[in-house]
Amino acid sequence: MTNMFSTGILVLTSPLQTLPLRIAPVLSSAAQLVDRTLYVHLHPGLNLGSAVQPRPVFIPPVVELSTLITRLYSNAADVCGHLDVRVLLTNIRACGGSTTPNTPFPTPHHLFHSPEVVLTDFAPQDSLQPHEVTQYLEKYTCCCYACKPNIPLVLLQPQLLKQQEKEDCLMNEEKKAKPLETYSDVVVGGTFDRLHGAHKTLLSISCLLASRRIVIGVCDRAMLKKKVLKELIEPYSVRVQKLQEFLKDTKPSLQVEIVPLDDPFGVSVVDPQLKCIVVSEETKKGGEAVNKKRLENGLPALVLHEILLLKDIHRNEIEEEKISSSSLRSRLLGTLLRPPKDSSHLPPRPYVIGLTGGSGSGKSSIAKQLEALGAVWIDCDKLGHEVYQLGGDAYHRVLQEFGSEILNKDKTINRRALGKKVFGNQERLKCLTDIVWPEIAKLVMKRISQARDEGKQVCVVDAAVLLEAGWTDLVHEVWVTIIPEEEAVLRITERDGVSTEDALHRLQSQWSDGKQVEHANVVLSTLWEPEVTQKQVLKAWSLLQERIEQKPEGL
Repeated sequence: MTNMFSTGILVLTSPLQTLPLRIAPVLSSAAQLVDRTLYVHLHPGLNLGSAVQPRPVFIPPVVELSTLITRLYSNAADVCGHLDVRVLLTNIRACGGSTTPNTPFPTPHHLFHSPEVVLTDFAPQDSLQPHEVTQYLEKYTCCCYACKPNIPLVLLQPQLLKQQEKEDCLMNEEKKAKPLETYSDVVVGGTFDRLHGAHKTLLSISCLLASRRIVIGVCDRAMLKKKVLKELIEPYSVRVQKLQEFLKDTKPSLQVEIVPLDDPFGVSVVDPQLKCIVVSEETKKGGEAVNKKRLENGLPALVLHEILLLKDIHRNEIEEEKISSSSLRSRLLGTLLRPPKDSSHLPPRPYVIGLTGGSGSGKSSIAKQLEALGAVWIDCDKLGHEVYQLGGDAYHRVLQEFGSEILNKDKTINRRALGKKVFGNQERLKCLTDIVWPEIAKLVMKRISQARDEGKQVCVVDAAVLLEAGWTDLVHEVWVTIIPEEEAVLRITERDGVSTEDALHRLQSQWSDGKQVEHANVVLSTLWEPEVTQKQVLKAWSLLQERIEQKPEGL
């Protein structure tokens, strides 16, 4: 079967001891059939030959399941990173005494994305015909989850699995699974930006450990200030929504509480019902600090359950060794974050990029690189100097508004003296910009028109005030350069010889990087070495060419 499905459910039935070795090839095969969401249902050792219609039963949480989940998400990141993989824990629960076969699923669970195909690693037994396997597994899956009638089923890698079947059975008999200790209330914290495999591992193991409630602290406000490329972090509400959806799919029986985290501790140091905190290797010290605070507050210490970090085999020179949100954010640099707005009022050629960014952000260096790639660089800072030239319309209006004391001896405008007139006075500054900005916009349109006459394909309007001045109607796309404030201050003080205080004041008088990014189609950063910036620019340029090719030139 070669049809591509949007959403699939993968039923893994191999014994727990051997399943980790098979995950990568099975996921790789599944990724050839499913292109968006792949749910994974675990039922190790499922026996289809013992009943006409096998029913789902509770599977007790064991240590090997925790290891398997980690391996599964790690392999998924390696071989099918484009897929949204979600391990379902609906049928995994600590049970006391006997359990009736269908107890976990009084009604089939409705997943957020309805499965369109059932995939399985089940190795057909000699006693079963292929149509029986299909029939039994379809009925089994539909007992667990709401699926459409007559959902197709695909066996993945049957030859490979059948060859190893006997060895698997022997290994299964030799090893006994170790029970996993569970807790009524489990807490975990993080940024959870762009939910990825490491997040899913952390959350899934937390769900595996929790029998009643899971509390999740999500970093917000102050906790985001030191994050790399914090301007690209998804809004708190978006991150919470994605968490709720994932947890509802993963283990719907759990009570979920998601709270904002404005300090390193949050509710973990005040909630008396919490029993366990899930940490990674790098956050273990944070967990220990939580316990110290709890003891100070007269509360018992939490059990620290430590999980392994997932290695990122796709990392580049500026990214962390582990799978992380900061790495994913860095991969967004140079890509199209949001579609360009309607620009039907503009001629399709040249295609105009509005490049902006705060002082010290390196946008001029990026403009030079784009110019080297073939774009026409329109430097609005230079055009601003033209506007003030002796005898022009703006010259006379500025002189009339601010007086002759702003003139040099040669009658040219002294921009430093003019700056002192408007410094700290928003009303006077607006008087100046109302005169100057429209004149600069006229020069920009003139340069674009010249480029069109010369047959140029791309123009870059390099303008620090692009957004403030409302010049977005002059461009097809907005590109924004960002760097952390402390780096910008360092650059400004070194470049312009001003004090740190003056540099900070200059930055604070401009739109923040976060506000500019809200209007950006493409974001770039010059935080790292020039070679890294160049790779971003080349990526952005290449993707831009693809977009331009898709946009007809028209008349």
